[in-house]
Amino acid sequence: MYNVEIETTTELTPDLLNCLLDIHRQIPEFDKPYPESEYQVRLNHKPILIMFIRVEGELAGFKLGYELNGSTFYSWLGGVIPEYRNLGLAQHLLQAQESWARESGYQQIEVKTLNRFSSMLAMLTASRYQITNMTQATDKVENNKIKLQKSLIEAV
Repeated sequence: MYNVEIETTTELTPDLLNCLLDIHRQIPEFDKPYPESEYQVRLNHKPILIMFIRVEGELAGFKLGYELNGSTFYSWLGGVIPEYRNLGLAQHLLQAQESWARESGYQQIEVKTLNRFSSMLAMLTASRYQITNMTQATDKVENNKIKLQKSLIEAV
């Protein structure tokens, strides 16, 4: 069994931004990385959550989101470096993000993904996320953008 730790922060510093940019480049699915300016636009002046997951002290993945509105937290980016996959790290990050969002008073989480990321879709639907919208791509079906949401309010 591996020693797995999640580090969380709610403040974007220059060092954290550099760390995010570095790990982003190590995830092959992010073939068109966002420029630093996109991180600044999305993450400045609003509540955010940045999580890094480490395996035996080594950085293995991240999850990043921000407040969309007073009741909705948007899970923007996340991924696990290929050599650390199949250890359940993405699920661990997802659950930690949901717990934080619930404890922070959000009523739902929203996420967008592409049709080609079948592992992500499977994880989200197995975690009770529901598809709320789909934007058809102009080129290939695999590039269709899928929007999902999960209620964080416990059913009574």
